[in-house]
Amino acid sequence: MDRIALRGLRARGFHGVLPRERAEGQPFVVDVVLGLDTRPAAETDDLARTVHYGVVAEEVTALIAGEPCDLLETLAQRIADRCLTHDAVREVEVTVHKPEAPITVPFDDVSLTITRSRA
Repeated sequence: MDRIALRGLRARGFHGVLPRERAEGQPFVVDVVLGLDTRPAAETDDLARTVHYGVVAEEVTALIAGEPCDLLETLAQRIADRCLTHDAVREVEVTVHKPEAPITVPFDDVSLTITRSRA
Protein backbone atom coordinates (compact mmCIF):
# COMPACT_ATOMS: atom_id res chain seq x y z
CA MET A 1 0.00 0.00 0.00
CA ASP A 2 1.24 3.47 -0.85
CA ARG A 3 1.26 6.33 1.66
CA ILE A 4 0.44 10.02 1.48
CA ALA A 5 1.50 11.86 4.64
CA LEU A 6 0.24 15.19 5.94
CA ARG A 7 2.32 16.32 8.89
CA GLY A 8 1.87 19.22 11.26
CA LEU A 9 -1.71 20.22 10.47
CA ARG A 10 -2.52 22.89 13.04
CA ALA A 11 -5.67 24.46 14.45
CA ARG A 12 -6.98 25.81 17.72
CA GLY A 13 -9.39 23.43 19.41
CA PHE A 14 -11.42 23.38 22.59
CA HIS A 15 -10.97 19.72 23.45
CA GLY A 16 -10.26 18.45 26.95
CA VAL A 17 -11.91 17.54 30.21
CA LEU A 18 -10.96 20.69 32.13
CA PRO A 19 -13.23 23.75 32.02
CA ARG A 20 -10.24 25.96 31.15
CA GLU A 21 -9.47 23.83 28.07
CA ARG A 22 -13.05 24.22 26.88
CA ALA A 23 -13.15 27.96 27.57
CA GLU A 24 -9.72 29.07 26.33
CA GLY A 25 -8.81 26.41 23.79
CA GLN A 26 -5.29 25.44 22.81
CA PRO A 27 -3.30 24.41 19.75
CA PHE A 28 -3.58 20.89 18.41
CA VAL A 29 -1.28 19.41 15.78
CA VAL A 30 -2.28 16.40 13.68
CA ASP A 31 -0.30 14.07 11.44
CA VAL A 32 -2.24 11.91 8.99
CA VAL A 33 -0.83 9.07 6.89
CA LEU A 34 -3.25 7.83 4.24
CA GLY A 35 -2.86 4.32 2.87
CA LEU A 36 -4.01 3.81 -0.71
CA ASP A 37 -3.06 2.37 -4.06
CA THR A 38 -1.74 5.28 -6.15
CA ARG A 39 -1.16 3.20 -9.30
CA PRO A 40 -4.51 4.09 -10.93
CA ALA A 41 -3.78 7.80 -10.52
CA ALA A 42 -0.19 7.40 -11.72
CA GLU A 43 -1.27 5.48 -14.82
CA THR A 44 -3.89 8.06 -15.81
CA ASP A 45 -2.43 11.25 -14.25
CA ASP A 46 -5.94 11.81 -12.88
CA LEU A 47 -6.57 13.44 -9.50
CA ALA A 48 -9.96 11.74 -9.31
CA ARG A 49 -8.19 8.35 -9.04
CA THR A 50 -6.36 9.25 -5.81
CA VAL A 51 -7.14 11.41 -2.76
CA HIS A 52 -6.96 15.20 -2.86
CA TYR A 53 -4.70 15.86 0.12
CA GLY A 54 -5.57 19.56 0.15
CA VAL A 55 -9.19 18.66 0.80
CA VAL A 56 -8.16 16.18 3.51
CA ALA A 57 -6.05 18.88 5.19
CA GLU A 58 -9.02 21.26 5.25
CA GLU A 59 -11.30 18.57 6.65
CA VAL A 60 -8.85 17.63 9.39
CA THR A 61 -8.29 21.20 10.54
CA ALA A 62 -12.07 21.79 10.51
CA LEU A 63 -12.48 18.81 12.84
CA ILE A 64 -9.76 20.11 15.16
CA ALA A 65 -11.46 23.51 15.33
CA GLY A 66 -14.96 22.02 15.39
CA GLU A 67 -17.17 20.36 17.96
CA PRO A 68 -15.27 19.86 21.23
CA CYS A 69 -14.73 16.47 22.80
CA ASP A 70 -13.20 15.41 26.09
CA LEU A 71 -10.65 12.92 24.82
CA LEU A 72 -7.87 12.83 22.24
CA GLU A 73 -9.14 9.36 21.44
CA THR A 74 -12.47 10.80 20.27
CA LEU A 75 -10.84 13.50 18.15
CA ALA A 76 -8.48 10.99 16.54
CA GLN A 77 -11.38 8.66 15.73
CA ARG A 78 -13.39 11.50 14.15
CA ILE A 79 -10.42 12.36 11.96
CA ALA A 80 -9.84 8.73 10.97
CA ASP A 81 -13.51 8.27 10.13
CA ARG A 82 -13.49 11.37 7.93
CA CYS A 83 -10.35 10.28 6.07
CA LEU A 84 -11.90 6.89 5.36
CA THR A 85 -14.86 8.54 3.61
CA HIS A 86 -12.55 9.19 0.63
CA ASP A 87 -12.97 6.31 -1.81
CA ALA A 88 -9.27 5.79 -2.50
CA VAL A 89 -8.23 5.68 1.17
CA ARG A 90 -8.05 2.14 2.54
CA GLU A 91 -6.17 2.81 5.78
CA VAL A 92 -5.28 5.83 7.88
CA GLU A 93 -2.88 6.52 10.71
CA VAL A 94 -3.75 9.58 12.79
CA THR A 95 -1.52 11.17 15.42
CA VAL A 96 -3.01 13.94 17.53
CA HIS A 97 -0.50 16.10 19.39
CA LYS A 98 -1.51 18.25 22.36
CA PRO A 99 1.63 20.31 22.99
CA GLU A 100 0.06 22.51 25.67
CA ALA A 101 -1.70 19.76 27.64
CA PRO A 102 -2.40 20.69 31.27
CA ILE A 103 0.43 18.67 32.80
CA THR A 104 2.22 19.94 35.91
CA VAL A 105 5.72 18.77 34.93
CA PRO A 106 7.95 19.88 32.02
CA PHE A 107 7.21 18.01 28.77
CA ASP A 108 7.59 18.39 25.02
CA ASP A 109 4.40 16.83 23.73
CA VAL A 110 1.49 14.53 24.45
CA SER A 111 0.26 12.50 21.50
CA LEU A 112 -2.03 9.65 20.60
CA THR A 113 -1.68 7.54 17.46
CA ILE A 114 -4.41 5.31 16.05
CA THR A 115 -4.62 3.22 12.89
CA ARG A 116 -7.92 2.43 11.22
CA SER A 117 -8.84 0.66 8.01
CA ARG A 118 -11.89 -0.15 5.98
CA ALA A 119 -13.78 -3.17 7.22
